[in-house]
Amino acid sequence: MELRGDVERGDDDYPLCYLLILMQVESALLFETPAEICARVFQSLRPRTPVPDFEVSFKKFANATSTIRIRGDVIELKITDLLAEAPSPILEALAVILLSKLFRKPIPAHYNEQYRRYLNRHEVRQEITEIRQARGRKLIDPPAGRTYDLGELFDAMNAQFFSGAMARPTLGWSRQASRTILGHCDSAHNTIVLSRILDQPHVPRFVAEYVMYHEMLHLVHPVESRGSKRSIHPPVFRAAEKLFPRIKEAKAVIRQLCSRSSQRSLLF
Repeated sequence: MELRGDVERGDDDYPLCYLLILMQVESALLFETPAEICARVFQSLRPRTPVPDFEVSFKKFANATSTIRIRGDVIELKITDLLAEAPSPILEALAVILLSKLFRKPIPAHYNEQYRRYLNRHEVRQEITEIRQARGRKLIDPPAGRTYDLGELFDAMNAQFFSGAMARPTLGWSRQASRTILGHCDSAHNTIVLSRILDQPHVPRFVAEYVMYHEMLHLVHPVESRGSKRSIHPPVFRAAEKLFPRIKEAKAVIRQLCSRSSQRSLLF
């Protein structure tokens, strides 16, 4: 392979980007094992380093999680079984992502885009939801807290904003008083969880109501997927959120409540 100007070209005078695409096609045609794909990706990322042994296994995780670690002289990948039948280019993209993270290298945009686009396919998202429902579980405390009852908060917001038409999901307080994640809506388990940090006498009721309302909106306006992008708070969600009459006051109290944390408070 020779260099001409700033573009690396192959023997047939094709730019390197085309060769990468051909490499993925070749991967699919050669029926490489997942371990062989990882070894080839490793060699492309670290050409001067001897290729180690790879152990790749597919695990029944509760979501689309995959992990990588170095164990002695072996690099071990545990991949969600959701990808057990995925095309070779998708496994290659995941290998690039995991190995890039392991060795703290920038993740090539092409591979990240390809992997995210695959996960955002409708049938794959549906399978992820079904897996989470079957394998996952929520560890939460009962909705009746020391200061606020989540059932009462839900009913109040339901009557005020949804004419009482929303069915009540599973409600619970978090086990830990998190300052970074104040609320979480798990659509797979039809569950809303609020951080126990809000269940205190000095936290105004309208703040807890705002967080509850925010999480309820996730049940009405789910995540929007477009290609490789996922919008957790799409425009229609943000517009509805602004209907909360004391939203600015609530956010100001939340900033003060979470000021002890170096991380930004999050609502999911």
